[in-house]
Amino acid sequence: MNIESDKNPKIKNLVKLLEKSRERKSQRKFVVEGRQENFFALENNFQPLEFYIQPEIFKSSLKLPQSVPLYEVSATVYNKLAYRKITEGIIGVFEYEVKKLPEMSMSETPFILVIESIEKPGNLGAICRTADAFGADMVIVCEEKTDIYNPNVIRSSVGSFFNVPVISATNEEVYTFLTNKSINLYGTFMNEQSISVQNADLASSCAILFGTEHQGVSDYWRERIDKNVLIPMKGKIDSLNVSNAVAIISYEVERQRIAPEKA
Repeated sequence: MNIESDKNPKIKNLVKLLEKSRERKSQRKFVVEGRQENFFALENNFQPLEFYIQPEIFKSSLKLPQSVPLYEVSATVYNKLAYRKITEGIIGVFEYEVKKLPEMSMSETPFILVIESIEKPGNLGAICRTADAFGADMVIVCEEKTDIYNPNVIRSSVGSFFNVPVISATNEEVYTFLTNKSINLYGTFMNEQSISVQNADLASSCAILFGTEHQGVSDYWRERIDKNVLIPMKGKIDSLNVSNAVAIISYEVERQRIAPEKA
């Protein structure tokens, strides 16, 4: 089927899914733009519902399930939908999955990133990319302020969003889960017990908690955490963008875990 007009009901609905979290949640659908992003979504068994391609742009060996409806759209329609106007040429619609912490499987020595009340989709996407690069078991977003299926999250992750489980949960659910699993929890705020990240035992099971971009870790966690890791800094600034902090500490986790193998 060809779609030439942006007034088409399907295109109007796609715009709603792109722009509004409540539509994604109520319809149980989300949008994926890009070849690699759609490839990773399919590879990780996310359920496709529809695909929209711009045939003049989409030149790819990506195999799309033949059982899923495929629509060819005009350049005008594609430009209305796509962030990357002249590349990629594919937009997928997938089923919105709700993962629950008790159902998640982990490695024998899990490494978990816990991100509290993150507000910027681009930061969350960058964190997903880091989690994928350094082998985190999952990313948990507690007290969600940005929809984890926001298109900017997926775009900023370059598809890594699909390679590492991303779960939304409450603070209480996360704390109970980590406690029941006997996973060491480290905060990233300053107190008398704070130590340099290089001196913490991150080779064992661990979860690292990061706070909001503006206010840091909430009182809920400050009252429950007695282990804190800090990134040594020499400059005048005393904090980093949350995605940068996640990347540095995730590298240290990986460094500690591969060191014994190379010794």
